[in-house]
Amino acid sequence: MIRLAGIDVGNDSVKVVVEGSPEPIVIPSIVSPGYERHVFQEEDSPVNALDVEVHSPKLKKNNQRYFVGLLAMEDQDNSELEETDNKATSDQSLIVALTALAYAGLTHQNQDYEPTQGQTAPVVEYVIGTGLPVRTYAGFHKTFEERLVGEHQVTFLSTPKLKGKSIRVIIRQAVVSIEGAAALFHMATHDNLQVKNEELYYGCIGICEMGALTTDFPVIKRMSIDNQFSTGEQFGLSGYLDNIIRDVEDQFGHRFPSRTKLIQRLKNREYIIQRVGEGQADIRPIVDTYFSRAANKVVDLIVKKWKKYPDIQCFYVLGGGASALKSYINDAAGPVRLRFVEESDLQNVYGYLKLARNKMNQAADKAQSQIQTQPQSSSSI
Repeated sequence: MIRLAGIDVGNDSVKVVVEGSPEPIVIPSIVSPGYERHVFQEEDSPVNALDVEVHSPKLKKNNQRYFVGLLAMEDQDNSELEETDNKATSDQSLIVALTALAYAGLTHQNQDYEPTQGQTAPVVEYVIGTGLPVRTYAGFHKTFEERLVGEHQVTFLSTPKLKGKSIRVIIRQAVVSIEGAAALFHMATHDNLQVKNEELYYGCIGICEMGALTTDFPVIKRMSIDNQFSTGEQFGLSGYLDNIIRDVEDQFGHRFPSRTKLIQRLKNREYIIQRVGEGQADIRPIVDTYFSRAANKVVDLIVKKWKKYPDIQCFYVLGGGASALKSYINDAAGPVRLRFVEESDLQNVYGYLKLARNKMNQAADKAQSQIQTQPQSSSSI
């Protein structure tokens, strides 16, 4: 049975939502080389200790062991994506994406994945929806699709509850769209793809979708991308996070091992850090400084975009950056009204799932139409 899934291969985290599953899976986009680790107490959830070996013909280094997500967060040899990386061609992005799809396949509540004849590992087949930034889409969407589609295998090694389990991940089709546009499609439609919000579906809407490494400004008119005014900027929240990490270390001698670790603290509004010798320090002033700068830049770009294209009826600020910077952006915007939504960082992945469903429905309708238009052969008794 083929499963429909949306997967947002973000530069800060990979999010997966499988049709019929109540909750998305979120895995930080951070990896480190894997090795035999000493486990004194097993982690309480598999997602906290993703220790995997990934086989894929699309990887430059095949059959390698990796710590993925939270397990890699504290590792001194971990690797996070940088501004020069392209998720369409990045092995790291593919490793985290395949790990997320494999994890979803093994833990889905309605799983019915049995080994095929001659195979020992169960198989999960997907049709997925996903996306790329505006500036990357035109040149790399075919490359991204080709890297995703095919047969891959993930083996979980020391991961609790999944230890020693392998699963073959077969991606039959990948529907690649533009980040931000997919989010608007989700906000404008019901789960059955009927129109939910006519203003969004039929209007001219501006989107600012801020991620870790890119910020996209698609303009969507009646659910079509405006080729002239849709743009993307090669900056995101990660540069500001790196500056915060540097200043915290310089001022207080406290080193965050990764952006992921810092993001976790900021999401939980934990601004007090421990210092050697039972001392404490408040990093909130440093965070405010850099997040205010980021917000001012975002608002400036939005206003410039709106002035160039005054037909835009409203502007939505979405993505993980929007969640982190909402209060700062509102302060910077002044009288300019900008719109935000709950679960801002999940809007794209839900949109990708709907776009995959829409593609499948179109294919089914086309096949049905061809059957109906075929001349029926006559038979004689």
